[in-house]
Amino acid sequence: MQEERVIRSDKIYEGKVVTLRCDTVEMEGQRFARREIIEHSGSVAILALDEEGKIIFVNQYRLAANDFLLELPAGLIDRGESPIDAAKRELKEETGYEAQELNFLFEFYTSPGFTNERIHLFCAEGLTPGDQDLDETENISLVSLSLEEAMKKIRLGAILDAKTILGILSLWGRKNQGGNHDK
Repeated sequence: MQEERVIRSDKIYEGKVVTLRCDTVEMEGQRFARREIIEHSGSVAILALDEEGKIIFVNQYRLAANDFLLELPAGLIDRGESPIDAAKRELKEETGYEAQELNFLFEFYTSPGFTNERIHLFCAEGLTPGDQDLDETENISLVSLSLEEAMKKIRLGAILDAKTILGILSLWGRKNQGGNHDK
C-alpha cells in the first residue's frame, strides 16, 4: 500500500466551523481520484459523572439529524486552546458544572473518509453545580441517566450520537473490567 499524493487542492467553502476542499490525488499505479475533504479544528466531549455515578447528557435539537439528540456535552476547540481547556469550558458552558477531576480518555476520528475532525474524550468527576453559560444560539436541557439506562437507550436506538455511544461504551467497559475510570 502507498499513501495518496495530493496533486491539486481546491477550496470550495470556508465557514466558521468547517472548510470544504476538493483534492485530486495520485494513487498507486498512476491512478487518480478526487477526494472531498472537510477540514475541522477538532472537538472535545465530556463524560461527566455526578456524585451518584449518573452520566450528565445534553438534550438539543440537531438540524442535520432533524431530531432532538441526547449527547455528551461537547464543543469545538478554539484556536490556540488546548483540548483540556476546551473540555473545562464546554462542560461549564453547556451544563454549568465544574469538575475537580478531568481526565483524558482517548481521541478518535469522527469519519476519516471525508473529515479530519478528531474528538478528544474526557471523563469529568467531582462535579460542582453552577449555571449554564449557553451561546445565544444554543437551547440545551440536561438529562442524567445511570449507565444501565444509557446502555438501554443505545440498544433501543434512543441514543444515536457516535461520540456519546463511544463514551458510554468506554465507561461500560471500564466498569465491567473492574476499573475505576483509569485513575
